[in-house]
Amino acid sequence: MVSVFEAVGLVVLLGLNTFLAAVLTRMFRVRMETRWGGVLYTLLLTPVVLVVATLLLGQILGPNLGDAATVLGVTVLVPLTLGIAFDYFWMPSPDEVEVPDTV
Repeated sequence: MVSVFEAVGLVVLLGLNTFLAAVLTRMFRVRMETRWGGVLYTLLLTPVVLVVATLLLGQILGPNLGDAATVLGVTVLVPLTLGIAFDYFWMPSPDEVEVPDTV
Protein backbone atom coordinates (compact mmCIF):
# COMPACT_ATOMS: atom_id res chain seq x y z
CA MET A 1 0.00 0.00 0.00
CA VAL A 2 1.33 3.42 -0.93
CA SER A 3 1.33 6.03 1.78
CA VAL A 4 0.37 9.64 1.24
CA PHE A 5 3.99 10.71 1.83
CA GLU A 6 5.25 8.39 -0.92
CA ALA A 7 2.60 9.58 -3.39
CA VAL A 8 3.36 13.25 -2.69
CA GLY A 9 7.09 12.50 -2.94
CA LEU A 10 6.62 10.88 -6.33
CA VAL A 11 4.63 13.88 -7.59
CA VAL A 12 7.35 16.26 -6.32
CA LEU A 13 10.06 14.15 -7.96
CA LEU A 14 8.15 14.07 -11.26
CA GLY A 15 7.56 17.83 -11.12
CA LEU A 16 11.20 18.58 -10.39
CA ASN A 17 12.44 16.28 -13.14
CA THR A 18 10.00 17.81 -15.63
CA PHE A 19 11.18 21.28 -14.66
CA LEU A 20 14.83 20.26 -15.07
CA ALA A 21 14.13 18.70 -18.47
CA ALA A 22 12.32 21.84 -19.70
CA VAL A 23 15.05 24.19 -18.45
CA LEU A 24 17.88 22.10 -19.88
CA THR A 25 16.09 21.77 -23.21
CA ARG A 26 15.65 25.55 -23.38
CA MET A 27 19.27 26.14 -22.39
CA PHE A 28 20.58 23.78 -25.07
CA ARG A 29 18.28 25.32 -27.69
CA VAL A 30 19.52 28.82 -26.87
CA ARG A 31 23.23 28.02 -26.49
CA MET A 32 23.79 25.71 -29.47
CA GLU A 33 24.56 27.19 -32.87
CA THR A 34 22.83 24.44 -34.82
CA ARG A 35 19.42 22.87 -34.40
CA TRP A 36 20.92 19.38 -34.16
CA GLY A 37 23.28 20.44 -31.40
CA GLY A 38 20.40 21.31 -29.08
CA VAL A 39 18.55 18.10 -29.89
CA LEU A 40 21.64 15.95 -29.44
CA TYR A 41 22.62 17.49 -26.12
CA THR A 42 19.02 17.31 -24.90
CA LEU A 43 18.73 13.62 -25.70
CA LEU A 44 22.17 12.68 -24.36
CA LEU A 45 22.80 14.89 -21.31
CA THR A 46 19.35 15.59 -19.89
CA PRO A 47 18.62 11.93 -19.03
CA VAL A 48 21.91 11.79 -17.10
CA VAL A 49 20.88 14.81 -15.03
CA LEU A 50 17.44 13.29 -14.44
CA VAL A 51 18.92 9.97 -13.32
CA VAL A 52 21.21 11.76 -10.85
CA ALA A 53 18.30 13.83 -9.52
CA THR A 54 16.21 10.66 -9.20
CA LEU A 55 18.98 8.84 -7.36
CA LEU A 56 19.49 11.73 -4.94
CA LEU A 57 15.86 12.66 -4.28
CA GLY A 58 14.41 9.18 -4.71
CA GLN A 59 16.21 8.10 -1.57
CA ILE A 60 14.25 10.67 0.43
CA LEU A 61 10.98 11.20 -1.43
CA GLY A 62 10.29 8.35 -3.78
CA PRO A 63 8.21 5.28 -3.18
CA ASN A 64 9.24 1.75 -4.09
CA LEU A 65 8.26 1.45 -7.74
CA GLY A 66 9.50 -2.10 -8.14
CA ASP A 67 12.14 -2.76 -10.75
CA ALA A 68 14.66 -0.44 -12.40
CA ALA A 69 12.79 -0.27 -15.72
CA THR A 70 9.71 1.14 -14.00
CA VAL A 71 11.78 3.69 -12.11
CA LEU A 72 13.53 4.87 -15.28
CA GLY A 73 10.29 4.95 -17.23
CA VAL A 74 8.30 6.86 -14.64
CA THR A 75 10.94 9.22 -13.24
CA VAL A 76 13.14 9.82 -16.30
CA LEU A 77 11.35 9.12 -19.58
CA VAL A 78 7.98 10.65 -18.68
CA PRO A 79 9.48 13.92 -17.31
CA LEU A 80 11.93 14.08 -20.23
CA THR A 81 9.08 13.79 -22.71
CA LEU A 82 6.95 16.35 -20.87
CA GLY A 83 9.85 18.80 -20.47
CA ILE A 84 10.78 18.63 -24.15
CA ALA A 85 7.15 18.96 -25.20
CA PHE A 86 6.67 21.94 -22.89
CA ASP A 87 9.70 23.73 -24.32
CA TYR A 88 9.00 23.00 -27.98
CA PHE A 89 5.21 23.42 -28.01
CA TRP A 90 4.32 25.98 -25.34
CA MET A 91 7.38 28.23 -25.09
CA PRO A 92 8.19 30.67 -27.90
CA SER A 93 11.10 29.82 -30.13
CA PRO A 94 14.43 31.34 -28.98
CA ASP A 95 14.54 33.30 -32.25
CA GLU A 96 11.23 35.00 -31.46
CA VAL A 97 12.25 36.30 -28.03
CA GLU A 98 13.70 39.81 -27.96
CA VAL A 99 16.73 40.10 -25.74
CA PRO A 100 17.93 43.56 -24.65
CA ASP A 101 21.38 44.58 -25.81
CA THR A 102 24.05 44.50 -23.14
CA VAL A 103 26.87 46.96 -23.19
